[in-house]
Amino acid sequence: MEQLDLTGSIFGILSVMIFLGAYALVVMEETTHMRKSKPVMLAAGLIWMLIGIAYARHGLSDLAHEKATHIVEEYGELFLFLLVAITYVNTLEERRVFDALRAKLVGMGLSYRKLFWLTGIIAFFLSGILDNLTTALVMGTVVVAVGRAAPKFVMIGCISIVVAANAGGAFTPFGDITTLMVWQKGVIEFFEFFVLFLPSLVNWLVPAAIMSLAIPNEIPPRTADNARMKPGGAMVIVLFGLTIGSAISFKNFLHLPPAMGMMLGLGYLQIYSYFLTRNGRRQHNTELVLDSFKQFERVEWDTLLFFFGIIFAVGGLGVLGYLDMLSVALYDGLGATAANTILGMMSAVVDNIPLMFAVLTMEPDMSHGQWLLITLTCGVGGSLLSIGSAAGVALMGQARGHYSFSGHLKWTWAIALGYFAAIGVHLLLNAHLFEVAVRPH
Repeated sequence: MEQLDLTGSIFGILSVMIFLGAYALVVMEETTHMRKSKPVMLAAGLIWMLIGIAYARHGLSDLAHEKATHIVEEYGELFLFLLVAITYVNTLEERRVFDALRAKLVGMGLSYRKLFWLTGIIAFFLSGILDNLTTALVMGTVVVAVGRAAPKFVMIGCISIVVAANAGGAFTPFGDITTLMVWQKGVIEFFEFFVLFLPSLVNWLVPAAIMSLAIPNEIPPRTADNARMKPGGAMVIVLFGLTIGSAISFKNFLHLPPAMGMMLGLGYLQIYSYFLTRNGRRQHNTELVLDSFKQFERVEWDTLLFFFGIIFAVGGLGVLGYLDMLSVALYDGLGATAANTILGMMSAVVDNIPLMFAVLTMEPDMSHGQWLLITLTCGVGGSLLSIGSAAGVALMGQARGHYSFSGHLKWTWAIALGYFAAIGVHLLLNAHLFEVAVRPH
């Protein structure tokens, strides 16, 4: 698609300043107490206003409209997909599915070391179905509940969960926003993600093996936790599975946006909640009542609007020509492997969503192996610091006093070993995928 190079113009320079200012406010969210969506939404609107003026001056308003519509389409698909996924997660939480899982694990009477490994393994696999944030919060409650008398176990256990949740989300399209973006863009097909399973597993296993040596091999005192799943919880799990299956089928077999399959799955939940609530009122059983629309009210709108702001702001910088400059500097200057490795490490400081969206917008000529590499590194690079991923930030809030930035930083060297080991495993095992260059559809 034709575009103007506005990188040296007043419109481009002002846009960069607006973006950097907005992102600085995002980073300082805990200090300013301003929700992260607010500055990026303002920045996105101002950047596109400047783009509109610049393109109008050159008589290219129709082209600017076309570019904006393209980004609206990309965000719309992501928004609908996430809206359904988050609603299902909220419903599982309302049915106390996660509470029942926590009670089961707490009551098993395992040693600290065995619990360390079990929570990490569950976090790794659960993250591939849910998301790293929800997984970290669920498993974090288990570690905190069991380890009240062992602060060191809680700290290391939380670090392991963050690394495992991020790693587990990197090898499935549903595990992370970045993998979802890559899948929806058509760069990597659904089943091609699974070649990242072993590299992702290595990313967690290496630091976990090192950290486990510091875990006491003692049995914690038993605690009572009798939480049970509400009626209908098992069926919601089944419907969530069918919803994921519908999304995959719409994409792979019908060649339709997976978000449409997710919306079909939302219909499953709405109809089921109707009959479940009807039975509950007939039996005067309040535990059966399930108001699916209340789960919409609990959707994290700050996150969804943050995605809007970031995607439109970064997309705007691409329209202005800055992403082409970045692509030349990174991919032509350093080579794809070095560029993808560096971008992954940057995701420990800068959110991985704008980084991945920038790469997808730049569309560098890369092989399948390299596209899988950036998917892997952007997914797991955030584990290097506690602030590098949504899982780490959320767990710092939930396990305040137990899990901290400085505590995580002490083990960054071990996590970095896992990061580079994962890259090495991918380069070795999937060497045949690095031969032919592909571009996003």
